[in-house]
Amino acid sequence: MDPVYKFLLCLKYLRTRYLAFVCIVSVMLGVATLIVVNSVMSGFSNKLMDRLHGVLSDVVIETDRSGGFEMSADEINAAIQASPVGKHVEATAPTVEVMALLQFYARDRRGNKIPIMKHVKLIGIDPEDHAKVGRFKEYLKRQRNVDKPNFDLTAEARDRMNYHRWLGDWDPTEQPRPNAFVPPNIIPPADTPKVVVVSPPLSASAFREVGIVVPPMPIIPAPEVPAGPPPRLSGVILGYSLAHYRYKDPETGITEEIKLLAEGDDVFLATVGSTGMKPVYSTFVVADYFHCEMSEYDSSFVYIPRSELQQLRAMGDRVNNIQIRLKPEAAADEKLVHEVIIPELQKLFQPGEAQVRSWQQHQGPLLEAIEIERSILNILLFLIVGVSGFSVLAIFSMIVAEKTRDIGVLKSLGASSRGIMTIFLSYGFTLGLIGSLLGTLLGYLLTTYINEIEEVLTMISGRQIFDRGIYYFDKIPTNIEGVMLAAVNIGAVGTSIVFSVLPAIRAARLNPVRALRFE
Repeated sequence: MDPVYKFLLCLKYLRTRYLAFVCIVSVMLGVATLIVVNSVMSGFSNKLMDRLHGVLSDVVIETDRSGGFEMSADEINAAIQASPVGKHVEATAPTVEVMALLQFYARDRRGNKIPIMKHVKLIGIDPEDHAKVGRFKEYLKRQRNVDKPNFDLTAEARDRMNYHRWLGDWDPTEQPRPNAFVPPNIIPPADTPKVVVVSPPLSASAFREVGIVVPPMPIIPAPEVPAGPPPRLSGVILGYSLAHYRYKDPETGITEEIKLLAEGDDVFLATVGSTGMKPVYSTFVVADYFHCEMSEYDSSFVYIPRSELQQLRAMGDRVNNIQIRLKPEAAADEKLVHEVIIPELQKLFQPGEAQVRSWQQHQGPLLEAIEIERSILNILLFLIVGVSGFSVLAIFSMIVAEKTRDIGVLKSLGASSRGIMTIFLSYGFTLGLIGSLLGTLLGYLLTTYINEIEEVLTMISGRQIFDRGIYYFDKIPTNIEGVMLAAVNIGAVGTSIVFSVLPAIRAARLNPVRALRFE
């Protein structure tokens, strides 16, 4: 028989069977669900890794010693450049990283000052060097993407600082208030008669009437008071969430962002020295904010000048962290990084002195947990496509039972068992292909307009579907991967073919005489 009959019968069943539409819809929904979920998870994962890599450089050298490395920062940098790894290094940035306590004051509803204390990670950096090894300058609020970020205060921040200190909002253990009047310590002579002050004040004649002698006030020139030290102007870059928090009004349901610390406000930082548990502390002024949209970092990172932190902890010119940025071709070769660069850098330090890791190894547990979660979720969601496969099995079994006479006629006209089997396998392939293509289109549209869909669902339900107060993302991140699309479509079509094999074999084994006799 002409092979065209297979295609014609397949097309006829596709147009006339309403059950075929059910198969297509089930495959379409399964494929669309997989695409949307994978795209959203990939978007979150990529944004997370982008932020992690932006905060960390390609390779990180760190030590747990409180006093830092035995070599100075310049000596370590010279050793790195002279090593076989030096040709792969693009930039380095020495830093000092310690845990610290941050304290500042906020006002309550009555205007009273309330101390607020938080546990933070204090990082001493050179802003220009730090911007070369990562994406530090991209995460600054005021100095975003400037060529040379710094800790300098703006004119408005200086005015705010001076205003607060003039009012008395300053740490008396740190600095005297600028432009404050210090009264001279005047001691009257011993033979000066006692002066009685009464209220309301009386005239000199009234004093004489009561027998009180009013001596003339001695004219004593005001002594010269030496000028105090200038007010501290060292700036600090705070994590955005340390200086802001989001508050949801229970009555209106509107989420507002409230600023606790403005540029020019004082913050108190306390940590331990490099030689032991002796506490050291100082006061700094807010100069800018660090906002990488990761709540863990935005709520804990505090940057100050490296020289200030080294002086505060009595570290000299030593550091405890070196961040290295590799050249693009070297950074892209993970085998080179993990098998050559990291071992060579590890040889520069004494055993136990330092640990050299890539940014992936530094955040290994977190990245591995994300990958495992994504894999498990993919397996669970693929069961949806499996459900559509069982739908294909059930519908094809019904079609074979209904088309027993047609199968008998085809076989009596010369159709082979293999040809009958090919018809039903082609039918399953066609259903899976159409369902996959429609599912891909639906999934792409849902992923592209997922933020608009979220807004509509939030408006209908009255409940925030994607809480930006938790993630600090302005939009739901998505990423549609071509490999993922191909895998999902191949899996859906393959599932449809596999579940159509059993009904196809059953149809191929029908005896044409018995089929026509019972019909």
